[in-house]
Amino acid sequence: MTHTRILVTGGAGFIGSHYVRTLLGPSGPPDVSVTVLDKMTYAASSSSLDPVRGSDRFALAIADICDPVETGRLVAEHDQVVHFAAESHVDRSISDSAEFVRTNVLGTHVLVDAAHRHGIETFVHVSTDEVYGSISTGSTAETTPLSPNSPYAASKAASDLIALSYHRTHGTDVRVTRCSNNYGHHQFPEKLIPLFVTNLLDGKNVPLYGDGLNIRDWLHIDDHVRGIELVRTGGRPGEVYNIGGGTELTNRELTHLLLEACGASHDRIEYVTDRKGHDLRYSVDWSKSHAELGYTPRKNFVEGLAETVAWYRDNRDWWESLRERAALPAEENVVGAPAC
Repeated sequence: MTHTRILVTGGAGFIGSHYVRTLLGPSGPPDVSVTVLDKMTYAASSSSLDPVRGSDRFALAIADICDPVETGRLVAEHDQVVHFAAESHVDRSISDSAEFVRTNVLGTHVLVDAAHRHGIETFVHVSTDEVYGSISTGSTAETTPLSPNSPYAASKAASDLIALSYHRTHGTDVRVTRCSNNYGHHQFPEKLIPLFVTNLLDGKNVPLYGDGLNIRDWLHIDDHVRGIELVRTGGRPGEVYNIGGGTELTNRELTHLLLEACGASHDRIEYVTDRKGHDLRYSVDWSKSHAELGYTPRKNFVEGLAETVAWYRDNRDWWESLRERAALPAEENVVGAPAC
């Protein structure tokens, strides 16, 4: 049996850690080993990797993907790369975009260049639907022109293009995924759903941007990780694959569902000034992923949301310390921020 060594960047984050736990869990492929490369920034949680620490197929390297020497050394020791590492909070990118450009653009270049130089078999670059920009109707296909609006989305669009350029120029096997808004357990509490839930658990109000009519498609982390694995194992070099969740809601509709799930009244909503450049609607067409890879979202949203609320209620120790780390200015720490 051929053994595949996978380098997972950003593997201590929300999506990355779940990907690692899934690969090394009882239902994961037995023929892979994983090294997590993570800078361990404020949004990382080392405890999210506790379930796999005892595995002889797991290793952790604390490093910065922008460091070409260390990144190059780690890439050279592996067969494949799955690249999650990114600065991802839109509000932070609006107040200070420099780190987003550094990590998302420069870091991706360092990583994919190392993958090219060391002959990596497969490079999966995990991106976001925000690169397409806001749409009023329909859904964006992989061929839709990129039109990012926030500094975060622009940095991710640039990283997509840099990664894909290595396929077109050098023949590197680069595959890009673009997901809709993620939710689930172990999500950092600055993002929409965990921020909302933890506020309610602490008896606080939930601030809602503008009129609350911005629309997002919600994707459970289980479905997202399964989609990424389908791309890693069955995707085509140089291709982009959308991964959607199939549940479109306005932020106001989501707010009411979460209030109900937490047993809170509607007077807990506090309407606040809308965010700058707040995109109205995202929706991805994932028919290509379905046709080529057999992807279909499986998690029922109502059930997934109830499970998520229950997880935060039962794991207060996990999120309380992380929330203190977020340290966003009060006017920026609001519901409505994309949760990719």
